[in-house]
Amino acid sequence: MKSLKLIVGGTIAATAALSTFAMAGETVDSIKAKGYVQCGANTALAGFSAPTSEGKWEGLDIDLCHAVAAAILGDASKARFTPLTAAQRFTALQSKEVDLLARNTTWTLSRDTKVGLNFAGVNYYDGQGFMVAKASGITSATELDGATVCIEPGTTTELNLADYFRAQGMSFEPVVIENAVEAVQTFFSGRCDVYTTDASGLASYRQTAPNPDDFMVLPEIISKEPLGPAVRHGDEEFADIVRWTHIAMLEAEEKGITSANVDTFKKDSKDPGIQRLLGTTGDMGKALGVSDDWAYNIIKQVGNYGESFDRNVKAKLGLERGLNALWTDGGLMYPAPIR
Repeated sequence: MKSLKLIVGGTIAATAALSTFAMAGETVDSIKAKGYVQCGANTALAGFSAPTSEGKWEGLDIDLCHAVAAAILGDASKARFTPLTAAQRFTALQSKEVDLLARNTTWTLSRDTKVGLNFAGVNYYDGQGFMVAKASGITSATELDGATVCIEPGTTTELNLADYFRAQGMSFEPVVIENAVEAVQTFFSGRCDVYTTDASGLASYRQTAPNPDDFMVLPEIISKEPLGPAVRHGDEEFADIVRWTHIAMLEAEEKGITSANVDTFKKDSKDPGIQRLLGTTGDMGKALGVSDDWAYNIIKQVGNYGESFDRNVKAKLGLERGLNALWTDGGLMYPAPIR
C-alpha cells in the first residue's frame, strides 16, 4: 500500500510539474531551431501590414510579429514576412508555410472550428463599412440598392455584405477580385459603385486614391470584426506565447512602461506586478517556455501597445483609439493578470 501511495503521489507531483512549466511544442521548437518567426502578413495595408519603399515591413500586425520574436528568441528583428491574400492566408498557415497569421483576420466560430485556427486574442476591434465616390451623391448605405460592389473572396466582408443587403431588402452585383489592392484600384477606376471592407482598411486604402478627397466612407458600420493573430489548431504552446505577448504589451501600457523607460522600471520598481512582468521576480517566462525577461525584451525592442498603435494606426491613418483604448480609458483592451 505504501508503494502505491508513493506511485500515486509521484504521478500527482509529476503532473503538477508539467502544468507549472510549459513544454515547447512543434512550432516553438521549429522557430528556435531556424532562428526566426515566419509571419503571414497582408500584402499592403498601411497602418497594419505593409512594406516600405525600402522593403521594411511596418504596421500594428507587423509589430506583434516582432514582439513574438522578441519573446521567443530575445531579438525582435528575427521576424520574416510572407505577403498573403485573403484567399491564401489559411492554407499558408495550415500547410506550415507560416508559423503565425497576423493579417487583420476576424475571429469567428467557423474559423475557430471548421478552418482549424486558434485565435490568440484581439489586437484590433473593427467593423465593416462602405466607401463611395462623393460624386455619386450617396450619403448612406441604405441608398446602395442595385449597386456594384468590389469585394475580396474568402472574407467575412463577403458574408457580411450579403447579410446586410438581404436584411435591408436590397440587391447588389458583386465584382469579386482576389487581391485587395487590385479590388480597391478597380473601385477607384469607376468599375464599381462601392468598395467594402473593415473601416480601418477603408481609411488605409482611401489614402492610395489618386485624389482621396474624391471619396468618402459612409457612416454605417454593419458588423463586428474582432481582428487578431491566429495559429494552427492544437498548437497550444505557441498560442500561449502569442496571446501573452499581446497581453504584455497591454499591461505595459496600463502600467506606464514604455520602450524609453522600461530599464528604469526594471531597476527601481517595487510593484510586484511590474516585477513579474519584467522578469525580476517569479517564473512567468518559464511557465511559457521562454526566458523570464521575455516581456522586457518585447517592451524594450517593440514598445507597449499604445506606442505601436500611435506610430502605426494613428500616425499613418489618423484613426483614434476608440474601442481599442485601454479599459481604463473606456475601451475594450483589458489585459489579463500576469501572475
